[in-house]
Amino acid sequence: MAQQPPATAVHKDVETPALPAPGTYKIDSRHSFAYFSAWHHLVGRVRGRFDQISGTITVSPDPAACSVDVTIDVATISTQVSQRDEDLRSDAYFDVKKFLTMTYQGRGIHRVSADLWRMDGSLTMHGVTKVVPLTFKYSGAFADTKPNQPARVAFHGTAATKRAEFDMGARDNSAEVGDLTAPDVDIEIDVEADAKPTTP
Repeated sequence: MAQQPPATAVHKDVETPALPAPGTYKIDSRHSFAYFSAWHHLVGRVRGRFDQISGTITVSPDPAACSVDVTIDVATISTQVSQRDEDLRSDAYFDVKKFLTMTYQGRGIHRVSADLWRMDGSLTMHGVTKVVPLTFKYSGAFADTKPNQPARVAFHGTAATKRAEFDMGARDNSAEVGDLTAPDVDIEIDVEADAKPTTP
């Protein structure tokens, strides 16, 4: 078995633990965002984000017991162009009248490097569920948390997938969504979460 990297990562002479203290953390939807970047006619990119994300993150001393449960309100999609946003909400893409949310659920993580972890969780979107690996890092805990307030931590994650695997983008460039094997959608997630009180 390969030797495991050290339990902490060093950045700019500041040592950051690889994971926060064990416990359950509630995602703060006001300070958490899911961004995406999708290929547009093979040479361009359309970028956007979802403004409403909620859920919990469970941290355990045992990486196999760590878990993530995230829900995203698909109707909060924003690409800064209202006409395009309405098109993306339509049945040609996300079909928000039928599929109100997308979810990401996973249990168990493994270390990729000193400060990176990977989870092979399940993404459910547009009525389809696929395993989508999520690579993430623990960014650290807030040092200025007020007394008697829960600890606040932050994470940054990335993933990639293909829209066609979720039965989306049928009218898009055929090479873009079908012929190419590489992912055509990149996902980036920034999360802040507060520790939930432990039950006595």
